[in-house]
Amino acid sequence: MRIIDFVQGARNRPHALQFIAMTPKADSKPAIKSTAEPDAPAVYPTNPEAPVTDAVLGGLDELRKLMGKFDRVSVGFPGVVKHGHTFGAFNLHPLWAGGFPLQAELEKRWKKPVRVGNDADVAGYGAIKGHGVELVLTLGTGLGAALFTNGHLCPGLELGHHIWRKRGMTYEDYLGRRGLDKFGKKEWNKLILAAIKNTEALFNWDHLYIGGGNTKKIDFLPPKDVEIVSNESGLLGGVYLWKDQG
Repeated sequence: MRIIDFVQGARNRPHALQFIAMTPKADSKPAIKSTAEPDAPAVYPTNPEAPVTDAVLGGLDELRKLMGKFDRVSVGFPGVVKHGHTFGAFNLHPLWAGGFPLQAELEKRWKKPVRVGNDADVAGYGAIKGHGVELVLTLGTGLGAALFTNGHLCPGLELGHHIWRKRGMTYEDYLGRRGLDKFGKKEWNKLILAAIKNTEALFNWDHLYIGGGNTKKIDFLPPKDVEIVSNESGLLGGVYLWKDQG
């Protein structure tokens, strides 16, 4: 998981509260970086050999010791999240998939209010404009997806695990890192373009946002109404999780 000390409000408006915004990355070491010092190098704690619950929480505690003052914690988790519990963490470890109470566990450990959401949902909150049907896809180890209508989330979408193109193959098999490694960058870019057309027909979206670490491997100009967004959207989305409490 990547953790960032986030001390500004959504879209650069000053905010009275200080946040730790956490964006999980299943395929790399956790990192910590302060937006108050954007040029400072990231700090990496010890990475667990297996991303089991105890090991990851221990790593988060290690990062917590490096943080300054904060008031709330926002978490983007790479799997299904319901009421602060984690399910279906396909790219982490099965121990996360049985309804692990991540939100309550972090609140107990850190004595601060915590909110946990799906990582693509959190990134989407920071990327969308809030008008019409908007789809967010995140390209990384797997494929994250979030769907919004007029700024409201349609929860529970796991598009990455839906069958696509061939029986037994999913969107994630083609568009996640497995697909990139298997098919190569040139063919993978063609698959991204095919997915853009397919999701447009499926969801009739008005705007599509593509984020995640592998967007740097995209080599085509985005079509009309398609936008490549920065990973900073996860930070803005982390603040949005608290919108109903000012």
